[in-house]
Amino acid sequence: MKARVTVTLKNGVLDPQGKAIEGALHSLGVEGIASVRQGKIFEIEVEGPDAEAAKAALVAASEKLLANTVVENYRVELL
Repeated sequence: MKARVTVTLKNGVLDPQGKAIEGALHSLGVEGIASVRQGKIFEIEVEGPDAEAAKAALVAASEKLLANTVVENYRVELL
């Protein structure tokens, strides 16, 4: 089964990489960009037919490794 874990910075956490991307877009002439926040997407293949167990394993992986839960949120989706 395929899954996606999306990790983003929590509101209020400074995002210097997002600001750099925003500045680069403006310097390239891209108009209409108000702000940019960067994040990470993990495409994961999970073995086994049990969706609940797969989601629990992905939550554990997110909590332990994929996201720094002090400053990041994560969302687990089974595809």
